[in-house]
Amino acid sequence: MTAVLAAAALLLTAGCSSDDGGGAAAGDGSATPSDTATRSSAPERTGEETPPAKGSVKVTRTVATGLASPWGLAPLPGGDLLVSSRDEATITLVDGESGKKTELGEVPGVEPSGEGGLLGIALSPEYASDHMIYAYFTSASDNRIVRLIHDAKKPAGEQLGQPDTVFRGIPKGVIHNGGRIAFGPDKMLYVGTGESGDTGLSQNKDSLGGKILRLTPEGEPAPGNPFSDSPVYSYGHRNVQGLAWDTEQRLFASEFGQNTWDELNAIEPGDNYGWPEAEGRSDDGDFHDPIDQWSTDEASPSGIAYAEGSIWMAGLRGERLWRIPLKGTSASAEPEAFLEGEYGRLRTVVPAGGDTLWLVTSNTDGRGNPQDGDDRILELQVS
Repeated sequence: MTAVLAAAALLLTAGCSSDDGGGAAAGDGSATPSDTATRSSAPERTGEETPPAKGSVKVTRTVATGLASPWGLAPLPGGDLLVSSRDEATITLVDGESGKKTELGEVPGVEPSGEGGLLGIALSPEYASDHMIYAYFTSASDNRIVRLIHDAKKPAGEQLGQPDTVFRGIPKGVIHNGGRIAFGPDKMLYVGTGESGDTGLSQNKDSLGGKILRLTPEGEPAPGNPFSDSPVYSYGHRNVQGLAWDTEQRLFASEFGQNTWDELNAIEPGDNYGWPEAEGRSDDGDFHDPIDQWSTDEASPSGIAYAEGSIWMAGLRGERLWRIPLKGTSASAEPEAFLEGEYGRLRTVVPAGGDTLWLVTSNTDGRGNPQDGDDRILELQVS
């Protein structure tokens, strides 16, 4: 399979990453909203249903415990879950009912270090027939995307086929490796990358660092991308960590700030999101302003999901789940924070259908304070 090659200089410059801070003791049950965030709204689209100003979150059950450095989560048809381990480079099947864990195997070529390792995973749009798992990981030389066949008939630990590299050359660093991948409604593969600590890469449209990429399942630049023969879909990002679409197929992304503002953005093809010239909202009309922005100690956002008219955003350093109610591509009310400090660092949130979400904690990643049972997958009911 032809891989898209891109050369990127690896400059591990010293910098501040908002993905830090300790964990907190775990709890369960219903949550009530806490602090509101500073908002930065984009122009509003009209004629759409607006979700309630106030939401709710209830932890209905703990699906699984004892996960090591979990990062990506991919629901399987039928209700089971696949979860990647950043540091162990393994993919594990979690029974959606019992929580029983079965290791599928280890992804070869992963070299965990700092914020790198085995990161996001996604299922092929044709998974029912091709049984293909896509994985984003840090290798010895770069960040790359591979796909592996999942053969459930083989013994535990041997169910992953040999990786087929579909995309390579994404800059790697000790920090800011991006890593979130997701297939969009158009069945194209969207990829969130970081600038690897080299801020100059974000504004360079010839670099893959600090971008959202849009690829075919084979790893080629997707048809209709804004820049000719390029995988780049949007640029001027620092470290994209979450990707989600609403019911109107609009793309949203979460992003780490440096010292001041973390962001939730509505993504438009070809737009410039400002880093490193702007962090958070800017007066420069050349940059696309975020929907909302948060101080880095309130958020340090990772995964996001869309449900019940809102974006739900997991916070690492912030140790809370943010709800951002939407009307079009604008926030329709003040963001609300739930589960603050109850489960420590929150890494990934994934729709489970209707008003239900899966939420993955991240306390065993070297920056948290693990409690008994960490890390875990929680099932939430939200409104």
